[in-house]
Amino acid sequence: MSSTTTPSTVTSPGEYAAAVEAARTAAAAYYADGTQAMDDDVYDALVRAIAAWEDAHPDEVLPDSPTGKVAGGTATGDVPHTRPMLSLDNVFNAEQLTAWAAGLERRLGRPVEAWAVETKLDGLAIAARYQAGRLVQLITRGNGTEGEDVTAQGAGHILGLPERLARPETLEVRGEVLLTREQYEAATTARVHAGGDPFSNPRSAAAGSMRTKNRPYEVEWTFFGYSALPLDATSPSLAADLAALPHSGLLDLLTDLGVQTSAAALAGAIRYDTLDGVLARIEEIGDARAGLGFGIDGIVIKTDPALDQEQAGFSSRAPRWAIAYKLPADTKITKLLAVEWEVGRTGIIAPRAVLEPVEIGGVIVTYATLHNAADITRKGLLIGDQVTVYRAGDVIPAIEAPLVAVRTGAETPIAIPEVCPRCGSDIDRTQERWRCTLGRACNAVASIDYAVSRDALDIEGLGHTRIVQLVDAGLIEDFADLFTLTREQILGLDRMGDISTDNLLAALETAKQQPLARVLTALGVRGTGRSMSRRIAKHFATMDNIRTADTEALQHVDGLGPEKTPVIVDELKDLAPVIDKLVAAGVNMTEPGAVPPGQEPAGDASDLPLAGKSVVVTGSMTGPLADLTRNEMNELIERAGGKASGSVSAKTALLVAGDKAGSKLAKAESLGVPVMGPDEFADLVTAFLSS
Repeated sequence: MSSTTTPSTVTSPGEYAAAVEAARTAAAAYYADGTQAMDDDVYDALVRAIAAWEDAHPDEVLPDSPTGKVAGGTATGDVPHTRPMLSLDNVFNAEQLTAWAAGLERRLGRPVEAWAVETKLDGLAIAARYQAGRLVQLITRGNGTEGEDVTAQGAGHILGLPERLARPETLEVRGEVLLTREQYEAATTARVHAGGDPFSNPRSAAAGSMRTKNRPYEVEWTFFGYSALPLDATSPSLAADLAALPHSGLLDLLTDLGVQTSAAALAGAIRYDTLDGVLARIEEIGDARAGLGFGIDGIVIKTDPALDQEQAGFSSRAPRWAIAYKLPADTKITKLLAVEWEVGRTGIIAPRAVLEPVEIGGVIVTYATLHNAADITRKGLLIGDQVTVYRAGDVIPAIEAPLVAVRTGAETPIAIPEVCPRCGSDIDRTQERWRCTLGRACNAVASIDYAVSRDALDIEGLGHTRIVQLVDAGLIEDFADLFTLTREQILGLDRMGDISTDNLLAALETAKQQPLARVLTALGVRGTGRSMSRRIAKHFATMDNIRTADTEALQHVDGLGPEKTPVIVDELKDLAPVIDKLVAAGVNMTEPGAVPPGQEPAGDASDLPLAGKSVVVTGSMTGPLADLTRNEMNELIERAGGKASGSVSAKTALLVAGDKAGSKLAKAESLGVPVMGPDEFADLVTAFLSS
């Protein structure tokens, strides 16, 4: 069902009945085999509209209504649960969370001592039963009272859920089984190769594959535990611990037994003493969402003490001591209208999906990446398909899969180009990412635009329009030709006077002195970027050393392996004429301060202020650093002897945190990583700021 055909308000008995049927149909499809027929937030809004009608018309509630029922009242099972396996009620903003917390404290008759906060994982709820430390049964949530035995499908294939515990304990572990993005891609590929349709998204793939018997393909899942219960044979001491431990302590116990818990899903504290701390953690988790390798659809907030949980109790479908703070959906359903084929600056031919506009996370999305022609074939896409589109944070939207079950027969195949869609030349199909046989010459303007940009050669006064003029006039074929332009040639361009011409010539002379790392960046070697160009330049020190390096020598550069190095070697050979022209024009081909392999450095690198340190920058810089791009910050770090990194880990030596630092700051604090503000860091590296 399309999100555009589903009401968010109910104003009549007929609309109410239709809404109940729509919600039940969507829930039944999902809980049967993981099929997604409705966006998550649309389903939530629909159920809220149903509940609002029922509150106003209590005598007209239909028996099939999904309100107050686990899994919308559609799931079934035949294995009784040890204790009901319930859903969570939802809130959608800070005001609703504050009101819920106040209601819980009124019920308890006292303030909540502490809160537990964790990610709401987007997968399939599972109960895993262990006897004497051995995994013996996996059960789905089902209708909350009874679930389905999926031991045969899942046992032995779930990361984070060991087949044997670290101790021979008897208990039931509850948690979420999900697919990481990597596992999802592998599962979808395997299913399609086995003759099936692609999964629509990771959550439905986790549920559908776990519940499919006699599967002709293998699937690997990931588990995060969040609860544990005693069974009949549980030892008295363990049973007492399970009953008395706070939620945070229970997670520690499960970790000791070898189970991966929800605490491992995202670095940071679980326990918070105040609701303000909870709200701050919610913001951190929301900021970190885009960088996670798996889906979350919210944050779970619980009372941490076991006594609070016991006294608060349960409603018919949910615990009263826990709530789900729902985040805006990062996956939506929309229509694939067309596919456009674009040629990039290196000649790579990439398809782009044109979508019926849809709002995802507050952003209107009209285009999505499709990677390559093989991606289209692998996903089995057709023009006119209803498709699931994924976007998290700043991640470029991507189509995950078509909804095959709702096809009408009016869909049409996607036309795959026989020749380059830009220039009509042949296509090199030897790699999964197709390329025009003309390479960079196919889209010379884009290649030159990139070369002169701020993070490459940084040539002022040379914008896109001027580059188009130069190319159209036949004055340049690549960016190396810029350095042989004469004053007369530039003056001959439209709207170029004496002052602007002299300014451009001066900027070109300045660009000749840029360090080798920026020249390498400007070349746009496939398999490298700005960061890798800096590493290569620093390792080899001169362009001659880089050009003569073979694949084995390149693998000594941090981050380069046997897959990338052959591409880089071939690219440098293809770029030889451009490099030769740069050399002839007097462009610098050395990296300041770098020492070629096998030579001893002239000074002591350990004297540099960041010598050997891994440094991460996050947030907006201020003061002397305010005008630096993130790439320029990374260059500054490396000039001062450090190594710029994009993620915080136990190996991080320093975090530079500006305004709105977000999740990286929280992770650094949890790991004990030293933190500096922009002004303090500028003082530390002041000698390198003008380098």
